[in-house]
Amino acid sequence: MKKQFFAAWVSVLLLTSFSATAGDAKAGLAKSKTCAGCHGQTGISNNDNWPNLAGQKKAYLIKQLKDFKSGVRKDAQMGYWSKTLSDKDMEDIAEYYSTLGSK
Repeated sequence: MKKQFFAAWVSVLLLTSFSATAGDAKAGLAKSKTCAGCHGQTGISNNDNWPNLAGQKKAYLIKQLKDFKSGVRKDAQMGYWSKTLSDKDMEDIAEYYSTLGSK
């Protein structure tokens, strides 16, 4: 019984700590100006070669940016731009795009 209580308490603590690092959508809007060149002002791309970012899940967007930055995922432009972003920048940008409606 004590182990189950402890496990539940740890889960709540972990969830609380993850939500404390939530991105700032307003800051993300300001930081997304470079992204708009390819992905559109509102996260909807006019080019089939570039994905829409609006409405994507935050965790997905962060993972993709981190994968580009680390070189796990390859693309010359995204590799370059992602290297200019801090983890906080990625969280803010992902928060912003995840709050927008998708096409």
